[in-house]
Amino acid sequence: MSAEETKCCGAEKRCGCDSKKAVATFFKIVLGLGFLVLGGWAILKFWPSLLVIIQGGIGLLLILAGVIILAIAKE
Repeated sequence: MSAEETKCCGAEKRCGCDSKKAVATFFKIVLGLGFLVLGGWAILKFWPSLLVIIQGGIGLLLILAGVIILAIAKE
């Protein structure tokens, strides 16, 4: 076997592994773009509810930060 012939999926390179990778990559890109669009739509659609959740979480975030700071200070 020459240096140019490489193995792919247990067969010679012409088995179609490169096309399988390309299709898988294309599928992942389309799926990722779809999720980005749906996420942007959800943020716009539920903006008032999102603000309520963020405002409600500020207190919990500050409590968590305080506990972490106290734990670090104790050392």
